[in-house]
Amino acid sequence: MDRIGFIGLGLMGKPMALNLIKKGFSLVVHSRSQAPVDAVVAAGAKAASSPADVAAQCDIVITMVPDSPDVRQVVEGPKGLFETARAGSILVDMSTIAPAVARELATKAAARGLTMLDAPVSGGEIGAVNATLSIMVGGDAAALERVRPVFNAVGNPERVVHIGPAGAGQVCKACNQICIGGALASVSEAFAIARKAGIDPAKVREALLGGFAASRVLEVHGERILKGNYVPGFKTKLYHKDLGIVGQTIHELAVSAPVAALVQQYVSALMAAGRGEEDYSSLAKAVFDASGLE
Repeated sequence: MDRIGFIGLGLMGKPMALNLIKKGFSLVVHSRSQAPVDAVVAAGAKAASSPADVAAQCDIVITMVPDSPDVRQVVEGPKGLFETARAGSILVDMSTIAPAVARELATKAAARGLTMLDAPVSGGEIGAVNATLSIMVGGDAAALERVRPVFNAVGNPERVVHIGPAGAGQVCKACNQICIGGALASVSEAFAIARKAGIDPAKVREALLGGFAASRVLEVHGERILKGNYVPGFKTKLYHKDLGIVGQTIHELAVSAPVAALVQQYVSALMAAGRGEEDYSSLAKAVFDASGLE
């Protein structure tokens, strides 16, 4: 069995790494913070001193870090994966980054005899903990088949989808964030209308879940909004970062996307109000504020 490296043990990465250990994979880990490394080592992993140290010991290396510059640093920076990764190894970036960066790094990896997949996920912390993530994969199809047992251990096997060539997974993730944001804004606006009309938004949600308006956003985030529970499963500041990637992709492709632009403005308002550490379903707060609601 391939030895797996995992770099980035944050809100998503730590439970993903723990699920790999539970499924019997031999794991080598590294992260900027020591506490999650200690926790995953206690569960059976081996700690490495740097990304290069991980690559020297592993056949498949997963990265799960915040943004494009972080992936660049881990992959091609000092003591990065490119320094020690052996020809034939597969690098799997499961972060959410710019499609152009994913394509660039895949090309550089190929020049070194490596294969790099971009495989961003959807499902939030709950999906990471329960190993039910959806995984959107860009890159070589044969490499995906080699890595598929790893993906099946951290995600829903029926939701591991090969989207296309390098960068396609990240394009799909941008589409994912657009769809979630549009639904979240619409649910928030619907609840604002209900509240302004003196109607119980919980009853509105209950009715809507029985018809064509039903969605996972209405089900999960709708409940969060009703309860005022904004403990992060996915932080607003990370969604703000993702929407920056969405905006960049829209610009590069010259796509008309006014709904995505509106969602970006709502999220920017949350960031300006100091709500970046809250769950991104707190977008409802921006809608309520604009509507004169508490």
